[in-house]
Order: sequence, then structure tokens, then C-alpha cells
Amino acid sequence: MAGNNTPEPSAPAAQAARRPLDGADMPGGFTETCGSSCTGAESIIDAQPFIPKLTTTDWNAEWMALQQVRRKADDPSYWDSRSHTFPTSTEPSAYARRFIELADIQPRETVFDMGCGTGALAVPLGLAGHKVVAADFSRGMLDRMSEALEQADVHTVFPMQLSWEEDWAAKGVRPGMVDVCTASRSIATANLRDSLLRLTDIARRRVCITLTTGSSPRTDERIMAELGLKDALCPDYLYAINILAAEGILPQVDFICSERNDTYDTPDQAADSLRRMIDGAAGAIVGEKQRQAAYARLHAWLNDNLVPNERAGSPDGHGGVQKALRLRNPRVITWAFIAWDK
Repeated sequence: MAGNNTPEPSAPAAQAARRPLDGADMPGGFTETCGSSCTGAESIIDAQPFIPKLTTTDWNAEWMALQQVRRKADDPSYWDSRSHTFPTSTEPSAYARRFIELADIQPRETVFDMGCGTGALAVPLGLAGHKVVAADFSRGMLDRMSEALEQADVHTVFPMQLSWEEDWAAKGVRPGMVDVCTASRSIATANLRDSLLRLTDIARRRVCITLTTGSSPRTDERIMAELGLKDALCPDYLYAINILAAEGILPQVDFICSERNDTYDTPDQAADSLRRMIDGAAGAIVGEKQRQAAYARLHAWLNDNLVPNERAGSPDGHGGVQKALRLRNPRVITWAFIAWDK
């Protein structure tokens, strides 16, 4: 045809264009399955089915195994001794304000606050007019909260000494007892599934918790990664999400960031503190060789990141004063806020 420069196909090519596609022409060399006589059929029949670990892994069993190799859980006496270092105030912290905002607790709703500490949530919720059962296993923490409640003249918060492992029913904590359950930065239990379902059972409407996105709020994830120990960081919050999903619960997830400024008297004190952090986070998860390599990098890292603290001598917010040296950048802790409705 005039003006058409497309060359005419050769005879073999034209015949190939006219014949039906067979298995050899299929993209990627796939063959049509036509019975056991077809080439490759045996390999298709013998192929093992794909089993996704995401849906078959027992996430609570893995969580429980992880707790076995982590540092020993703190007991009430440890928190009793630390209770005086925790600030008590009727003015909530930025973290507490954001938690309460995301929790979306409605006017006149009742709350069960598990692991209440010195009342970071319970005190402002009481000031807002909510009735709150505030539970903690540390008598020292509860006493500090009671002082704050008395100072604020709040009479709708009821302290209860209670641990995650106790028989809650024997203490009067019963199903459907409150509208909303909260557990803010307090879930350090051996059996995560049991703890999540206990809270779900007690709440009539909603449950709100926070878990760290790393392995511990005591761990500086940035330092760990820069020292070659990123493999030791376990995202705790993912266990909760997967356990809830296996129970048919689809949670809302958000994130709350808070900063901590760690200060030290000397470079040696800073090195000792960070070595303890490495041992606590990585001791049972990574090998001795990898930890020794991190120790070797630590002094060079501190030379680059330890600087004079211009606020030395000022209050540190935990009952003491800031020390002479600080890390160049504050430690950022990211908390996963996880909530689900009944």
C-alpha cells in the first residue's frame, strides 16, 4: 500500500502470526496445565502450599519467649523506691494531653487506669469530672498520686493496689465495670494476650494503651542503631497489634513522641550508662561478638555526641538536678497509641 513503509512479514513469520498460541508462547514460558502428561505438571502437583507466617505465628508465644530472655521485670519495691523521683502535677504533660485527646473519653464516662503510676492520666481525668479507678502495684506510686489528688481537691479518683498478674475478680474488678480502660506506658507483662483481653473484658466501650515502638523506653534506638545493634530492637507494639488481629479486633493506631534529656557528670559515667543500656536491650538477643563491637564504637560515638550541658544545676524533672554533660541530641521515645472499640 502506497505510503506504508512497514515491511511484509516473511512466510514463516506470517504463519506463526496466524497459528494459535501454544504453551511455549505464553509469557514467561508458562505451560498450559493439561494433565499429568504435560511437561512440568509433576512439579506443579508436588509443589508445597505457601503458609504465611503472619497468620500462623503464635505472637503471644513469641512475646512470652522474648520476655524470658529480657531483663528481669521490675517488682513493686523498685517502683516504690523511685516514686519520689516522679513529678506530680495537676497540669498534664504534653504526652498525657495527647493520650487523653486520642482516647476520646466522653463526658461522665468512667475509667479504669491500669498502671496509673503517680496519676499522669488519673489526676487530669479526675479534674475533668470522670470517676477513675486508678490501679498500680506500687504503693509508693499510689501514695504520690494521692498527694496530688488531695492537693487538687479531687475526690472522684479511687486508688487500688493491683498487679497485672493478680486475680482481678478477687479485688472487685469485674467485666463491664467501666466505660473506658487505659494502660499508659504500663504493659510490661509476661502474657500480653491475657493483659489485652482483661482490659477488653472490663471496658464497656473502649480500650486505650501505649507501647513503645522499640524494645524499651530505657533504650535509645538511635544510639543502638548507630552502634550497629539495630537487630536488637524489637517493636513491642507490633505484637499487640498482631495479637488483637488474631482475636478479630482491628485497633486504631497513632503515635506520641516524647523527649528525654539524659545528663552525666563525666564521660566515664556516660559510657557506663550506655553500656548498661546495651546489655539490657541486647544482652540475650545478639551475640557477644556483636556487643563487643558496639562497646568498641561507644567511646568514639561519645566523643562526637557528648557536649557541655548549659543547663547544669537546674531541675531535671525527676527530683534531682541536671549534670555537667548531655548528649548532643535528646533521646526521642516514640509510643504507639493503640485503641479499640467494643
